[in-house]
Amino acid sequence: MAGAVAAGGRRPPRVSMQEHMAIDVSPGPIRPIRLISDYFPHFYPFAEHAPNLRTPVALATRSAPLPQPDPEPEGDSDNSTALGTLEFTLLFDVDNSALHCTAHRAKGLKPPASGSVDTYVKANLLPGASKASQLRTRTVRGTRGPVWEETLTYHGFTPQDAARKTLRLCVCEDPRLRRRRRAPPLGELRVPLRKLVPNRARSFDICLEKRRLTKRPKSLDTARGMSLYEEEVEAAGEERGRILLSLCYSSQRGGLLVGVLRCAHLAPMDANGYSDPFVRLFLHPNVGKKSKYKTSVRKKTLNPEFNEEFFYAGPREELAQKTLLVSVWDYDLGTANDFIGGVQLGSRASGERLRHWRECLGHSDCRLELWHPLDGKPLQLSD
Repeated sequence: MAGAVAAGGRRPPRVSMQEHMAIDVSPGPIRPIRLISDYFPHFYPFAEHAPNLRTPVALATRSAPLPQPDPEPEGDSDNSTALGTLEFTLLFDVDNSALHCTAHRAKGLKPPASGSVDTYVKANLLPGASKASQLRTRTVRGTRGPVWEETLTYHGFTPQDAARKTLRLCVCEDPRLRRRRRAPPLGELRVPLRKLVPNRARSFDICLEKRRLTKRPKSLDTARGMSLYEEEVEAAGEERGRILLSLCYSSQRGGLLVGVLRCAHLAPMDANGYSDPFVRLFLHPNVGKKSKYKTSVRKKTLNPEFNEEFFYAGPREELAQKTLLVSVWDYDLGTANDFIGGVQLGSRASGERLRHWRECLGHSDCRLELWHPLDGKPLQLSD
């Protein structure tokens, strides 16, 4: 050391402690301090919205494959497509004037607030009286994939109905099992019936949608105590129903056999949404007690089945000049019966009603059955 000092002739400059610390603390330009989050992976499912990160850790993270979001469990979304699907088959039986709807199964139903699912399928023909055309399956309990395999049949369904009507199917929670008065449908769907090919079954698998509610004008209420809120505005064209009559001129008995077979889609007249229907027959003009008949009463139904037959004696030529008045009534105990609808057959009728009458009297011992829509006005004839 002494030799080095001697060779140089002087000692190296001394650096103070302050200067030494200043050099070590600030060795160069100031750099930003990293955030703790920079040391952890970043995931941006939508790459176009990812921030422009320049740190090595962030760049390495962006080069990694982006994870895909997990799909939502079926039935847990508010979208209409997540309410589930319904499988069913439709068949328009032209020969028997019937529409058959077979409810097979539902899949992925969205559970209600109660958690469990006890469901049935409710069917309505629109436009028309909602209660009159309402049919339903049995209830299947405790599953989001119920299987019914049950057929609902609309009698008196004609090609004219197929051209203008729509079938609405609702998957509903059974209110009796849920201990509440009325549960909203879990979902519904609608099928225009004009696309059906007669006598050919067609299968469907359609997503359920949310129910559409509309306010019904008070003037359209036909039943006492009915709510002002109905599920269909098409009820403005509400029908009174229809009746299936059988006519046969018996050559052996020498008179007319009139069969009252059944009614379909009758207008509800009672506060419970149903009627207690029966049918009256009157051959005009005629004298004696045998000109008037009536069927038995069917309780609490809008689609009664009677299968009762009545006889009017008289030659063919005399019957051809007469008129048969058929009226459907709602039986009320202690008060006047309510008129539901009626139909007039005979020489004063027109269209299908006149044709039915003439063909019956023109062919002996031949039973002719035909559906007739009911008129909403009481039938009155003068002598």
